[in-house]
Amino acid sequence: MSNLKKIVIDGQEVEVDGAMTLIQAAEVAGVEIPRFCYHERLSIAGNCRMCLVEVVGGPPKPAASCAMQVRDLRPGPNGEPPVVKTNSPMVKKAREGVMEFLLINHPLDCPICDQGGECDLQDQAMAYGVDFSRYREPKRAADDLDLGPLVETHMTRCISCTRCVRFTTEVAGITQMGQTGRGEDSEITSYLGQTLSSNLQGNIIDLCPVGALTSKPYAFTARPWELTKTETIDVMDALGSNIRVDTKGREVMRILPRNHDGVNEEWISDKTRFVWDGLRRQRLDRPYVRVEGKLRPVSWSDALAASAAAIKGKRVGGLVGDLVSVEGAFSLKRLVEGAGGVVECRVDGAALPPGNRGAYAGTAAIEDIDTAAAILLVGTNPRDEAPVLNARLRRAWSRGASIGVVGPAVDLTYEYRHFGTDRAALSALVQHDYSDLQGKSSLVILGQGAIRGADGAAVLAQAVAICAASGAKLLVLHTAASRVGAMDVGVVAPGGLADVLGSEVIVNLGADEVEVPAGPTVIYIGHHGDRGAHRAEIILPSAAWVEENGVFVNTEGRPQLALRAGFPPGEAKETWAILRALSGEMGAALPWDSLAALRQALVKAHPVLGRIDQVAEKVMAPLDGGALGSGDFGTAIADFYLTNPVARASALMADLSRRAAGRVAQPLAAE
Repeated sequence: MSNLKKIVIDGQEVEVDGAMTLIQAAEVAGVEIPRFCYHERLSIAGNCRMCLVEVVGGPPKPAASCAMQVRDLRPGPNGEPPVVKTNSPMVKKAREGVMEFLLINHPLDCPICDQGGECDLQDQAMAYGVDFSRYREPKRAADDLDLGPLVETHMTRCISCTRCVRFTTEVAGITQMGQTGRGEDSEITSYLGQTLSSNLQGNIIDLCPVGALTSKPYAFTARPWELTKTETIDVMDALGSNIRVDTKGREVMRILPRNHDGVNEEWISDKTRFVWDGLRRQRLDRPYVRVEGKLRPVSWSDALAASAAAIKGKRVGGLVGDLVSVEGAFSLKRLVEGAGGVVECRVDGAALPPGNRGAYAGTAAIEDIDTAAAILLVGTNPRDEAPVLNARLRRAWSRGASIGVVGPAVDLTYEYRHFGTDRAALSALVQHDYSDLQGKSSLVILGQGAIRGADGAAVLAQAVAICAASGAKLLVLHTAASRVGAMDVGVVAPGGLADVLGSEVIVNLGADEVEVPAGPTVIYIGHHGDRGAHRAEIILPSAAWVEENGVFVNTEGRPQLALRAGFPPGEAKETWAILRALSGEMGAALPWDSLAALRQALVKAHPVLGRIDQVAEKVMAPLDGGALGSGDFGTAIADFYLTNPVARASALMADLSRRAAGRVAQPLAAE
């Protein structure tokens, strides 16, 4: 039996799923209904009453369109489709009344409110409100909350839509926020004055329809109409979240999420949102050459000449760091291999098999989490490694999916069955009875912490064996934004990281997490003065990911375009241009003079990278993993806030890291 129902909205007949609410059906019909509390990714509260509509033939009063389903409407006297009006005199009067009530206690802060220019209350008061108020009593005031260093509060402006409460409870999985009191005494507050302990808390800034919750680091630094907005991709983890970077002049002022249902929906992690202050600090803005033990600034021509001289006649190796675009990795591979050397992107020692895309990028898509009946996490803490993906796992759990964990027992914000912490627990699952999963969708999510050991290949083979036994798909959860793309272009040394570290000269492309031993000459190409620059003999300053165009492939194997939002500081240049210039200085110029020509060569050599925003079918070749070792699994990330050079340059990330460590080490009272 079909669930489709016909409904007439403002004279337009549409056929929609009967389970849809009237506000959703109106969107299908292209009719706008104002709302404050309703949000399609949160539970329905029905408490702002701004979405009132008139149901013809129904009760003689307006109905909340967010809380009424299409199938609850009665047909006309002769079986005609039910009729809903969103602009009748009844609705207009109801909206004006609701808006008048909302503005009773709202302060006249618009000229000095940081939400000005992008405030839902402003927009809807203009569109649906009236130009007077019959209220003359004093306005109610409320105390501001201290939610931490990220979210600034002005609770007098709050209209009690409860979006923040529902998000933190349902999506982020924390319970600090709630509403107390009734009537005029009701207010949003935090439990015992606690600050928020989620790494997704910044999303409540976007959700707040008024100026009650704003960004504390961004406050009063710019107005929305002053900003240049660029749609690009995040590189703080391997999820590939879609973001918008807002710049004012040459400075990045803030980072906001963009909607992409297949990747991040409309959420981003706090590190993604607030790391921009790290783009201003500890930047490399001119070339350096080490002379008598000290780095001295030099011209580009001198630095390139010194680099070419250092490489000439030597055994060369190349390292690709975690924040490098595919174009940069491809250029380095061609340059180093042209000089007879080897390159490596698996700088953390992960045992990812080259050429086997189904093994290093998995066979699953991120969206498969939504329909999975059972999910197994192996050697990963997704709450730190990919917070937005963890919110998706939490939603799957809330819908009934069973989740199992092999690895450290950590708080993931949802319940799971803990099978054990070591390799023996993983091996036992290969022999497990999976008859109850026949015909159901299931998933194995393998973290980088599980495959970094000497038996990493065997762990990967065991995970694949579990997939074969249960009919599950494999999702490899990477932590480096550049990793899958670099694997796609073959940035892999036969002997792994040891091959490169044994070279006489190492061209280090932003690999700041690697401890390079004494001996090799290091040419560092990067954008921050982190570990790699301190170890280098020659520094060639490059652009950060928001300062150059590039392609990044996310953890599921989806290529996405990152677009330039600004320009690098000082004399720093784009990564591909530096490598092209260096190759020319070496007398073996790479065969392209523009980014377009580079991309043509890239897509010709690796066609999968030309399928932007598509998850190509990934075939897994047979694996030879060897013997499985013993011991517990670790996780890939020790400190969520300090995982890369941009984050380590951020004063805000340092503060958040300190606070997180303080929460873990909080002393308990003796009782």
